[in-house]
Amino acid sequence: MKKHNFNAGPSILPREAIEKSAEAILDFNGIGLSILEISHRSKEFDAVNLETLAMFKELLDIPEGYKVVFIGGGASTQFFTVPYNLLQTKAAYLVTGAWSKKAVKEAKYFGDVQVVASSEDKNFTYIPRGYQIPTDADYFHITTNNTIFGTEIRQDLDSPVPLVADMSSDIFSRPMDVSKYGLIYGGAQKNLAPAGLTFVIVKEDLLGKVDRPLPSMVDYRTHIKSDSMYNTPPVFAIFTALQTLKWLKNLGGLKVIEKMNLEKSKLLYGEIDRNRLFVATVPVPEDRSIMNVCFVMKEEYKELEKEFLTYATEQGMVGIKGHRDVGGFRASLYNAMPLESVQALVNCMQKFEANH
Repeated sequence: MKKHNFNAGPSILPREAIEKSAEAILDFNGIGLSILEISHRSKEFDAVNLETLAMFKELLDIPEGYKVVFIGGGASTQFFTVPYNLLQTKAAYLVTGAWSKKAVKEAKYFGDVQVVASSEDKNFTYIPRGYQIPTDADYFHITTNNTIFGTEIRQDLDSPVPLVADMSSDIFSRPMDVSKYGLIYGGAQKNLAPAGLTFVIVKEDLLGKVDRPLPSMVDYRTHIKSDSMYNTPPVFAIFTALQTLKWLKNLGGLKVIEKMNLEKSKLLYGEIDRNRLFVATVPVPEDRSIMNVCFVMKEEYKELEKEFLTYATEQGMVGIKGHRDVGGFRASLYNAMPLESVQALVNCMQKFEANH
């Protein structure tokens, strides 16, 4: 039976990227060694690293004045690394989910943190609007996509202060204007690579302005100067990221992948809204994530949730159980998710409805 991978992360990757990574594990580039055992200082891996950095810049159309670095530690490490580098007196945060709440907690160690708006009052089922960004803040932080609750900010916001964005789960899912951001970061284990790689895109002239001493490993300038080679980087994850970016480029780039992603999410949300058994947890369509689709049984059919999960699993649906903070179901539709898998889930929902 074919498996349909809806896991929220680590998650589905392009088959092409997986196959090339598997080949490199056995023999990287014909050198007789595995990608898992070569030196990160070797000329072979140096070429991989530099090409991956270049592909980031090309696909995202990153303008001059920005640098891309690859480091470890995940996005959670960036929750404190960002304020370590940028927060001198005050920072502003938009709280739209669990990860932005954690980011606020870490930032408070370095200065005053103002939460400009929060959607926690309705369990993060909407994106706040109408808030004011303080013009005296050192930066304004947002989480563009919320994997747990299924909301997404799909436009590049205008901000009077440097805009910082956690894009762990929607990077490379749409065209974007990088020039509107001061810093973008994320874990790579959703739309890019296996777990272990963290990317940071930073406007270089924002750095070096805080008066606190910065340990080498949390100073972005350290990694910029060394082309992400200050210490051993996540070699294998960077290699797989390059294969994913090549796949994305061959598809036609971000405009093409956005069209595909919108088609997939339209199909699934359409079925959720039509089906008499299910309801989306995010009521306003423009707030709904196209990466993580969250839905539950309607109140009168709550007793069927476990039965549907069992049925869907038997039909090859993997990873659709919702996060404990939401319940129900979550289907993650990252870039590599094929339309056929989304259609398979829709067929599963329709058959279950017919049986009840």
